Amino acid sequence: MARPTAQVLTLLELLQSGGIRTMAELAHRLGVDERTVRRYVGHLIDLDVPVESVRGRHGGYRLAPGYRMPPLMLSDDEALAVLLGLVAGRRTGLATTSDTASETAAAKIRRVLPERLARRLGTVLEALAFTAPPGEFGAPQTGVLLTVADAVRHHQPLSIRYTSADGRRSARTLHPYGLVAHSGRWYVTGADPGIGEDRTLRLDRITDARALPGSFEPPVGPDPAQRVLSALAKAPYRYEVTLRIQATVEQIRTRLPASIASVEAADADLDTEGWLRVELRAERLDWLPPVLAALDRPFVIERPDELRGLVTALAERLTTSARRVRPVPEPSP
Repeated sequence: MARPTAQVLTLLELLQSGGIRTMAELAHRLGVDERTVRRYVGHLIDLDVPVESVRGRHGGYRLAPGYRMPPLMLSDDEALAVLLGLVAGRRTGLATTSDTASETAAAKIRRVLPERLARRLGTVLEALAFTAPPGEFGAPQTGVLLTVADAVRHHQPLSIRYTSADGRRSARTLHPYGLVAHSGRWYVTGADPGIGEDRTLRLDRITDARALPGSFEPPVGPDPAQRVLSALAKAPYRYEVTLRIQATVEQIRTRLPASIASVEAADADLDTEGWLRVELRAERLDWLPPVLAALDRPFVIERPDELRGLVTALAERLTTSARRVRPVPEPSP
């Protein structure tokens, strides 16, 4: 009897999607009886595809973990999702130092796709435009990323070599709490037992990472993403700005996100309730007056004094522009 190649490939595609597929499910999806499913599985095994039989109440078939499966079976939707993900990841900085990996992966996928589908997906990618220019982000080393991720999962200490923003190199121990992708960069947040403080480090500045013996217990409290945002908002810059704004947290966050500013209850020394204390750090102040104007809520500047002058200057420019009237042309004789 000739082998039903299409059905065998469909079975392979079902198994590639992961997990254990029960005999009843496979028979239903293929439209055959269970005996035929067993025969199809035998065909795959003959082709050196490692299909495992799982016994028990919830048993069935699955592929051996870690097996690199040729050919890769992707539906139209899956192929488009993978290719768009590769393009978006490359533009947003969510890649590793192997900067050609996403391009070669996309090329391999397109090369094995049916001509009709490859042509249609190529049309999508050629027609796709982005409103933001591609960013230039530091990318982490693949080995560092994988090592840190494994340490996060198993709560295992790390020995790392790190280069700070000013070029200073150091070796340190880190208890990593989590990996966070933010604004095109990778960060790891965790505790530095050498100084007894939590740290947020850029992954692209880690040149080496090795797992150490032992384990640690992650602390309760904010999740890794919130820890990174708080650390970025409190990073040392030239100016330390303190404001009191009469607004809700949600209103303030529309203009001053958590990665820029911290928000907490203000001192109860103002006559009107509903005031919040906002603190942020910045290398420059000229961007802040337009932000406060766009927020359009009452505010008090506590520091620095330079900010008062910039706000006043902006207010004067706006007043001058608002009073400016376009000359009315005289009627022609």
